[in-house]
Amino acid sequence: MQTTSLVLTAIAEDRPGLVETLASIVARHDGNWIESSMSRLAGAFAGIVRVEVPVGRSEELEAALGALAGEGIAVTVKQADAASENHGQAAHVSLMCQDHPGILHALATLFAARRVSITELETEAYAGSMSGERMFRAEVDVVLPIDLAASDLSQELERLAGDMMAEISFADVT
Repeated sequence: MQTTSLVLTAIAEDRPGLVETLASIVARHDGNWIESSMSRLAGAFAGIVRVEVPVGRSEELEAALGALAGEGIAVTVKQADAASENHGQAAHVSLMCQDHPGILHALATLFAARRVSITELETEAYAGSMSGERMFRAEVDVVLPIDLAASDLSQELERLAGDMMAEISFADVT
């Protein structure tokens, strides 16, 4: 059976049963839940999900998910384009420094300039254990373009770390 791959995003005020609601609709349309990432942030639920649905069922699924707006769940659906995936080297970047505006912007700007694709990003600001000063942490999974050497990106990250007075570590993922 041929399938269509869809990426769904869902945002709602957090409450029990949101994931079950989404999963139920996907299942009713013979969909297969492939991968997801979901979080609760400031009282809101936000999730991104990749599902596969039999060819010809995606419009029905999209309509059913769109009807959730009446329940306060905003869902967007985009057809996934597997051909656009970047197949270069995978790496992980960790950053930690005293919190200040522009940290993520600087990191994202470096990645964009070098055509590095962010595949997963997790950030948090928290009180430092010793000083109590607010700290910022980012954990980033990336895929380098085929023509970018990991050593070149690592050197650029070291320069950025010096400019921001941050600790940045870079590790190849095999």
